[in-house]
Amino acid sequence: MDASSQYDLLIKNVRIVRPQATSVESGDIAVRDGKIVSAGPQIPAESAKRVVDGKGQLAFPGLVDAHMHTGIYSPLAEDALTESRAAAQGGVTTSLNYMRTGQYYLNKGGPYEQFFPEVLEISNGRFYVDYAYHLAPVDRKQIKEIPMLIEKFGVTSFKIFMFYGSYGLHGASSNQNEFLMIGPDEKYDVAHFEFVMRGITEAREAFPDKRDSISLSLHCETPEIMAAYTKIVREEGKLSGLRAYSAARPPHSEGLAVCIASYLAHETECVNINLLHLTSRKAIDAALAMEQAFPHVNFKREVTIAHLVLDYDAPTGVYAKVNPPIRSREDVEYLWEKLLEGKIDWVCSDHACCRHELKIDRKQPQEVFLAKSGFGGTEYLLSALMTEGRRRGLSLNRIAELTSWNPARRFGLPSKGDLAPGFDADIVLVDPDRSFTVRASESESAQGYTPFEGLELQGKVMSTYLRGELIYDNGQVVGEPRGRYLQRPY
Repeated sequence: MDASSQYDLLIKNVRIVRPQATSVESGDIAVRDGKIVSAGPQIPAESAKRVVDGKGQLAFPGLVDAHMHTGIYSPLAEDALTESRAAAQGGVTTSLNYMRTGQYYLNKGGPYEQFFPEVLEISNGRFYVDYAYHLAPVDRKQIKEIPMLIEKFGVTSFKIFMFYGSYGLHGASSNQNEFLMIGPDEKYDVAHFEFVMRGITEAREAFPDKRDSISLSLHCETPEIMAAYTKIVREEGKLSGLRAYSAARPPHSEGLAVCIASYLAHETECVNINLLHLTSRKAIDAALAMEQAFPHVNFKREVTIAHLVLDYDAPTGVYAKVNPPIRSREDVEYLWEKLLEGKIDWVCSDHACCRHELKIDRKQPQEVFLAKSGFGGTEYLLSALMTEGRRRGLSLNRIAELTSWNPARRFGLPSKGDLAPGFDADIVLVDPDRSFTVRASESESAQGYTPFEGLELQGKVMSTYLRGELIYDNGQVVGEPRGRYLQRPY
């Protein structure tokens, strides 16, 4: 087409899946300068420089994976490349990554004013998808940096790992200050959580134009209960594998932590609270009770695709070790019940690539307490949610809300999450009738295994577009990394 063409890209003949809609409409999507400028029926082909036949496939808005951990087990420079390729493979176009100082990640302590520019420098030019970071204030000095992080770097989401009071990533920690690389006079405890919340509240007051985008996320587990039950489970020796790990970090530990976090949010007027990766009936029920107790707090509830698909009898065993643990089938079905009732706000991957050689203990490969916590899965997020959700009656429009619209709204990304004029042209084409068997050997991730191995999924991502540029097509990542860092609100 000539230079006077109205559009850069026209994707014709797709079924457009929009969040907050009640049906899927057939039509075309027109793109100019990386933005959607029209979405509807019968857009003339001659109006575009490039025309793609969508072949009747589903067109979803690019996924906003709200919970990832890039650079946790491998150097960030390597992880950003490989794991963002996996994200593109799964239709993810925006990767929101948790990051902190301390052991793992960059293995450095100190102020974010020095630490975070290094994170951004390493990230630049290495992500195949757009990306942003959630940050965790682990000492008092970092709490004071919250306004600077918002104003200078566009970081508007923060995190508390509640179990770090006496735990590391994989088990009890004898020296928490060493693990978090904080000073000897610092304590990472409930009082610290309170002061983080007060810092968030002050920041929302200082930046009224950004206040809706400023939120605090919490990993809700209580270290004291975990320590006590881990000792009991290991001494008794009656359980093994994922069942043992679930019993060692029991569901009521989650529920209690939810209640503590919620009361502190009420006390500190920290009103944008995200309760992360809820795994159990007890955790969900506690979260819903706290919403009733404190209606002025804007709670959001997250679950991961792993906790919706796997239970603690999964055949992949210790490869599915994660925090909080994989639970019983009864808990899995309860998560689905509440998701279908509209009580869950988004579904994410909690993707944390832990390579095979690191994941399990070489001498005792079946010992769950010696295995590392976490695994990848962003590449299966959409397909797995479609597979399990559609057979339970979950609509395609609701899937778009859970994977794109809702996390984009919460985390300051108003240009992401929908297929409508003015939005970034982040588009995923899915063949809903194409099934496939999960094989780690076919993943773009560097992990080398997956706890989803052997699952039969229906609904395969065929093409992924980032701001109108093709980044994944028919089994292959396309081009060089073109992901941008998203200062928020974006």
